[in-house]
Amino acid sequence: MERRKFTQKLSLATMAGILGTEVVFGHKMPQNYFPVGLQDPDPFKLFNKDKEMVVLNDKPWNMEAKAHLLNDDITPNKYMFIRNNGKIPENIDVSTWALTIDGESVKNPKTYTLDELKQRFTKHTYQLTLECGGNGRSEFNPPAKGNQWTVGAVSCAEWTGVRLRDVLEDVGINPDAVYIGYHAADTHLSGDPRKEPISRGVPIAKAMQNETLLAFSMNGEDIPLAHGFPLRLVCGGWPASTSGKWLTRISVRNKVHDGEKMGGSSYRVPCETVAPGTKVDDENMCIIESMPVKSLITFPKSGALIKNGQNLQINGHAWAGELEVSKMEYSIDFGSTWHNCSLKESSNRLAWQHFKASISFPKKGYYEVWARATDSQGQSQPMVLPGWNPKGYLNNACHRIAVKMV
Repeated sequence: MERRKFTQKLSLATMAGILGTEVVFGHKMPQNYFPVGLQDPDPFKLFNKDKEMVVLNDKPWNMEAKAHLLNDDITPNKYMFIRNNGKIPENIDVSTWALTIDGESVKNPKTYTLDELKQRFTKHTYQLTLECGGNGRSEFNPPAKGNQWTVGAVSCAEWTGVRLRDVLEDVGINPDAVYIGYHAADTHLSGDPRKEPISRGVPIAKAMQNETLLAFSMNGEDIPLAHGFPLRLVCGGWPASTSGKWLTRISVRNKVHDGEKMGGSSYRVPCETVAPGTKVDDENMCIIESMPVKSLITFPKSGALIKNGQNLQINGHAWAGELEVSKMEYSIDFGSTWHNCSLKESSNRLAWQHFKASISFPKKGYYEVWARATDSQGQSQPMVLPGWNPKGYLNNACHRIAVKMV
C-alpha cells in the first residue's frame, strides 16, 4: 500500500479512527495534507487487528495470529491472518464493481454487477477453513524463502456468497473446461499495471463444489478490505492462495491455469520426496491441492502454569483439507503414548473441528502437550517435520505447548 496516497484519501472520521481520537481543527487541514500521525500507519488499527497479532511484512502486508488467539469456534476478523502478494486496491466503488466470466471454455462471456450476483443467485453460508500453504515455514531447515509463518496463518470464518457453480452454469461452460483462474484488482509491488501480483486457480471439479463461493460477506458483515472487499473467491480446504481477493474476473480454461504463481516453486512441492536442500526441476513439482491433516492447541497459551494435582483443560481445532478428522489425540510424554480427545463433527464440510481434553500429570515439573490429528483416510500428523521442499510448504507436524506443574 502506498501510504501517502492512501491516507490522503481518508475521511476525517477514518483518520480519527486510525489515530484513536478526534482530529481537532481537521476542517482547517490543507488539501492533500499528510498528517504526521499517519506517516507510519498502525497496521493493527488500519486493519482492525488485535495487538498480539504478528506483522511479518508490510510490503506487501502479511500478518499472523498466535495460537492462543485462535480459540474462537469462528475466527473473528481481529484474529484472521493477512496474506498479500501485491498492493491492496484503493478507491473501491461498490456501485460500479463487476465480475467478468470469460476464457477459452466459456460459451457466452458475461459480466455481473455485485447487485446482480446478490439478486439473481441463491445465497449460501459456510464456515470454511483457509490456511496459507506456507504456514509453519519457519521450522524448515535448510530455511525456505518467504514469510516465516509459525502456526497462525489459518482461520475458519463464516463466509456468505453465491456458489461459483451457479454462476458458471448461468454463463455456460464447454465440456473441455479443466481449470478456472482468478484475476483481481490488487496491483503489483513494482507498480507495473501489466503485471498481476498473483493469479491462481483450481480444477473445474473444485470450482463446481457446493462450498466454493463468490463471497461478499464474512461473519455476517461486509468482507474487510484486507480480506478481499467487496468480492472474493473462497475455496475452503485448499491453500488460501486459491481464494483470490478483490475479485474482478474469472477465466474458465481448457488447460491448467498459467497465471502468476502457478508455476515454478510457487505453491508446488516435489512430486517425490527429496533430500533437504535439493534443487528440484519445475517438471518434477506438483501443484498443492487439498491441505494435509493438522491441528492446533488454542487453550491454554504455551507456558501455562498449573497447581500440583490439578487437571489441565485443553482445547483447539483440527482440519484435514477435503477430508474429515476422524481422531484427535494428545501426548504428555513426547509422543511415547497417546490419549484420545473428544472431537466434534464440523459444522459443515471444509470447516475445522473442535477438540478438548482434560489432562492429569503424575507430579510437579515441566511437560509438553502434543496434539495429533488423524484424517478419515488414516493419515496422521507427523511428530516431526514432514518432507522438506524448496518453499517450505505443508508443515503439518504436531503442535506443542509447554506446561509447568508447580
